[in-house]
Amino acid sequence: MTVSHPVRTYRSAENLAREDQLAWKIAQVAVDPVGVDDDVADMIINRVIDNAAVAAASLTRDPVSAARAQALDHPVSRGGAGATVFGCILGTRTSPEWAAWANGVAVRELDYHDTFLAAEYSHPGDNIPPILAVAQHAGSDGRALLRGIATGYEIQMDLVRGISLHRHKIDHVAHLGPSAAAGIGTMLGLDAEVIFQAVSQGVHTTTATRQSRKGEISTWKAHAPAFAGKMAVEAVDRALRGQTSPSPIYEGEDGVIAWLLDGPQGRYEVPLPAPGEAKRAILDSYTKEHSAEYQAQAWIDLARRLGNENPSLRDPKNIESVVLHTSHHTHVVIGSGANDPQKYDPTASRETLDHSIPYIFTVALQDGGWHHVDSYAPERAARPDTVELWRKVTTALDAEWTRRYHSEDPDDKAFGGRVEIRMTDGSTVTSEIAVADAHPLGARPFARENYVAKFRLLAEPVLGSAEIERFLDLAQRLPELTPDEVSELSIVANPGVLDGAPSPRGLF
Repeated sequence: MTVSHPVRTYRSAENLAREDQLAWKIAQVAVDPVGVDDDVADMIINRVIDNAAVAAASLTRDPVSAARAQALDHPVSRGGAGATVFGCILGTRTSPEWAAWANGVAVRELDYHDTFLAAEYSHPGDNIPPILAVAQHAGSDGRALLRGIATGYEIQMDLVRGISLHRHKIDHVAHLGPSAAAGIGTMLGLDAEVIFQAVSQGVHTTTATRQSRKGEISTWKAHAPAFAGKMAVEAVDRALRGQTSPSPIYEGEDGVIAWLLDGPQGRYEVPLPAPGEAKRAILDSYTKEHSAEYQAQAWIDLARRLGNENPSLRDPKNIESVVLHTSHHTHVVIGSGANDPQKYDPTASRETLDHSIPYIFTVALQDGGWHHVDSYAPERAARPDTVELWRKVTTALDAEWTRRYHSEDPDDKAFGGRVEIRMTDGSTVTSEIAVADAHPLGARPFARENYVAKFRLLAEPVLGSAEIERFLDLAQRLPELTPDEVSELSIVANPGVLDGAPSPRGLF
């Protein structure tokens, strides 16, 4: 059974015992030798495939090219075999923290992999690049890698269930630093003391403000989780060398809760698996069919259905207003409630547009679908009829959709809302959607064949057919892979693909 752990601030004079600290409890979960359930193993395989798919589609984009160039400017460290970099030939290796960096940016760039939303937001698939990089460097086999990823998902998602960061404008990757460190600890079989120190440092070094997701959103959005993964690898390295970390990191008088979150009065309940309980959190996460912020997934499905059923809705001359009644999060983060004029700017960056539900709904309505490249193209955003309709779309805070967004009942939890379209002839079109079509409770839940199809779709422009089959074979045999096979769990671009990508020079 899951155990709920109370967490609060303690004065230094109270001398909180180590075994009562959240970081120590996380370490205890990480060292628990419990096995990985078959359905969990199957979902981990799905997410490894999903990560590779979205990474393949982003290989030539500027942020990914820059991160890859940085990684390749660093040699393999002395302590292991090094790790692969997405797109590069398998013999090209770099130090594991830099592989975690480059591959983490590639996975995150298109905002197209998995998500989990509760008290906080997260993309738990961000755990995979740093854990895999260390597995390759250290010579871990597939079973160890599987256990490490299960821990990474479990810890991040449990922190997300219990502790809100965004309420205090702290970026959600502050839950990723400790989870990736814990996952690496599980995979390597490290003792609780080392993991405790690495988790504490993972928290300490990855807290940053949410300005990275506000206003004109920059390329740092893709780098933020990669940075957290890189910090996790470095934290484990330092802990292995006997170095200690700030403690108690969460509960201390000058710790995360006291000064970055709810303050000394803050109280949290963080659920963690009981000793001997399988780590099954990954089964509560969900992937994306569309390359956009998760709260946009259901709205894309609703918009494309409405547009296909009633093409007159695509012409701004027929529309007086479009109001999306939705949750607080959707309204204030990607909706008009954010009060960001950039969300209505046809010259805005891709990162900004994928956080603009007025734009996304408009394009999906007019096009009857969504494409990870074409839907964000500058000429698509600037199309006059799109701009005219786009600026008629607003969001409205709805108490019931907010309640369902925060519901702990998986059958009730919802990420959509109700649309009300007022036509110029005085009529009104209304419809609603609770979850995306690809959601486990949606119209077309994603299964293995969908993940494989997504990988093929996104990889075919940059990977050869033999490479696609090689990767899919390895990924789907993950639990039985040898260390040598784990070292090849990467994707290699066709000759010339990376040559045509930007190759920026920097300090290194």
